[in-house]
Amino acid sequence: MKRITPFARTPRTPRTPRTALQQACRAALLGATLAATCLTAPAQDVSISDDIVRLGILTDLGGPFADITGPGSAAAIQMAIDDFGGQVLGKKIELLVVDHQNKADIAANKAREWFDTGKVDAIMDVAVSAPALAVLEVAKQKQKVIVFNGPGTDRLTGDLCMPSTVHYVYDTYALANVTASAITQRGGKEWYFITADYAFGHSLQDQASAVVTAQGGKVLGAAKHPIAATDFASFMLSAQNSKAQVIGLANAGSDTVNTIKAAREFGLTQGKNKQTLAGLLMYINDIHAIGLRTAGGLMLTEAFYWDMNEETRAWSKRYFEKMKKMPNMSQAGAYSSTMHYLKAVQAARTDETAKVMAQMKATPINDFFAKNGRIREDGRMVHDMYLFEVKSQADSKYPWDYYKLVATVPGDKAFLPLAQSKCPMIKK
Repeated sequence: MKRITPFARTPRTPRTPRTALQQACRAALLGATLAATCLTAPAQDVSISDDIVRLGILTDLGGPFADITGPGSAAAIQMAIDDFGGQVLGKKIELLVVDHQNKADIAANKAREWFDTGKVDAIMDVAVSAPALAVLEVAKQKQKVIVFNGPGTDRLTGDLCMPSTVHYVYDTYALANVTASAITQRGGKEWYFITADYAFGHSLQDQASAVVTAQGGKVLGAAKHPIAATDFASFMLSAQNSKAQVIGLANAGSDTVNTIKAAREFGLTQGKNKQTLAGLLMYINDIHAIGLRTAGGLMLTEAFYWDMNEETRAWSKRYFEKMKKMPNMSQAGAYSSTMHYLKAVQAARTDETAKVMAQMKATPINDFFAKNGRIREDGRMVHDMYLFEVKSQADSKYPWDYYKLVATVPGDKAFLPLAQSKCPMIKK
């Protein structure tokens, strides 16, 4: 047999160059692997239910509060979603809008449906106090986030507070405290109220009455009217006959507008025995609807005014392009609170209620709406409030130039002190 000799081995290349090459390749491979890991690993700890962040707003789309909440608030929330890029943590953000027709049962049923089968993560507003209180109970049962920008009753962060509630823009205590205190201190000691006959109106009248009394004034009486009243004649006569110096308007929206128009028609604001109207909740929309000829000189409190500074003007002009009207405080607050919520979801890397709320409460709010705002333990977002006087026609220089700033009231002075809160979560 022919012997087969082994194949002759090629002399080995010196080890040093080969090892260096291997090390370089391994380093490159390892670097690429680590880079890929860094890019993909964080996604593994993202926890978004149903892979969509769903937000809802229950509001008045065609009733007496549509102009001050409604389509404008929904548009502001959508602006925030769009400005956030339409997604958070790579997950789509979706907004649902429903008209609750100012009925508590419709609002509660829709909220329950949203939470049970609609996979809604948070409700960003519920217009009007009565529906808001009904939805609050549903959110408490379902342990979901609920943010209020439109309703005013202070019970939302008072005796009915819950861990996932945020009351963002204003409440009846702050409105009454700032407006009633300023007018009483200026000599308006005797008050009579025209009050909307539902939770918000009652709360606003009670709060304002307490402030008036504390300032040495006196409440002579009140007349209560239903939502969307069409005839204010009897209420005007009662107010006129009271001979009170100040008529406190404990109502909102078109009810406030119609009250002021009726007061002028019945002569309450003219003549030797004229009475002062105090708008306890008024929006810039109301002033626009009434006109400066009738509204000039009114004192009111707001949390936001579009013409305050460059930041407020820049955002408001963008809003105006969409809605053809300037935003009010609830609409600006709807944008701000939505951005705050989405930033909290992003930071917490989840839409889980408890973790998102913890992040929201831990993070200060600094934007065009509020500076150094913060969400307290009871859910009250504390920020500055502003006392304005409505300008006369002669003083107004351009469209929507309606307010003159009278005073800036720091949040800890405007809102109910935490020590006085009836929220059961607060440790006394």
